[in-house]
Amino acid sequence: MLQDVRLAIIVNPDLPPGHLANTIAAVSIGMGAAMPALGARQLTDRRQATIDISADRPVPVLQADSRTIGALLAKALPRQDGRVIVAFPSFARALHSYADYEATFPGRDLGEETIDGLGLVGEGRWIKSLTGSLKLLR
Repeated sequence: MLQDVRLAIIVNPDLPPGHLANTIAAVSIGMGAAMPALGARQLTDRRQATIDISADRPVPVLQADSRTIGALLAKALPRQDGRVIVAFPSFARALHSYADYEATFPGRDLGEETIDGLGLVGEGRWIKSLTGSLKLLR
């Protein structure tokens, strides 16, 4: 099932560095939680130091403005089996607890929100169709 699974994270390069790093980290955690098989393994070196792996495949971080990210989110939805869609809406930064985010979310329309980051996991063809024209974040 995971053989043709690809990943992509898309972020707005105009975010301040701290917000950019936080967006990538939060989206990554969401992707891994939704599909733990991507990294739920350990490796041990010759001295028996064991670590948890970060990911078992590349995780390209791509760039797009918030309007493009919102359009990609709209194209990616609705969710289907075997696909993961993790969005980081800008309004989340103003909330200081997950309980507030969870309570606020149902009253929001993601189509009207600024989306700072988007994580996608799914079949390679689907990921390429959504992200093929985007540049790597540099």
